[in-house]
Amino acid sequence: MGKLLNKNDVILFQGDSITDTGRNRDDGGDLGKGYAFLIAAHLSAKYPELDLKFLNRGISGNRVSNLQERWQRDCLDLEPTWVSVYIGINDTWRRYDRDDPTSVERFEEGYRDLLVRTTERLQAKLILIEPFVLPHPADREAWREDLDPKIHVVRKLAREFGALLVPLDGLFAQAATRAHSPYWAPDGVHPSPAGHALIAKAWLETIGED
Repeated sequence: MGKLLNKNDVILFQGDSITDTGRNRDDGGDLGKGYAFLIAAHLSAKYPELDLKFLNRGISGNRVSNLQERWQRDCLDLEPTWVSVYIGINDTWRRYDRDDPTSVERFEEGYRDLLVRTTERLQAKLILIEPFVLPHPADREAWREDLDPKIHVVRKLAREFGALLVPLDGLFAQAATRAHSPYWAPDGVHPSPAGHALIAKAWLETIGED
């Protein structure tokens, strides 16, 4: 049996387009075609006796504030035993493409609200995934000024809430020394198949699986 997994666990993946990956919103069981699908496939094959259930409620374009608006319906009401949260890159991106920034303070306040509401209502294990950006195209380099403090917020909240942390930003930076950035994320943000496999591998290692 898995080190942290239990029979009939319900594992919820929440986030933006990197989690969404084109899932069919009309099919509550559709996991999309990214890291959530890869994780579910791996764990389902490894532990058929646990009868694990996987849910994907990522929505493309979401920011922390969007998760707050739909957290009751798309998290708490589902009563998951695992809540995996991967959010933040759009809170940075909108500053640069729409002049609609999210301050670090607002990001932290919103993210903490999600975690407080979750811990008050559910006995769920939390796993937080850092946002990342790679320097391709070149303008992504400037995003570090906005994104880095938000990454530190995710790390801080993981410590504060006793959550598991998937340290993606460093892992993608490391991977980009082995192959050029577009190999892992063609636009510096959205992972390639290899990038999604990297996320899935890091997530599984974080919970003690591989």
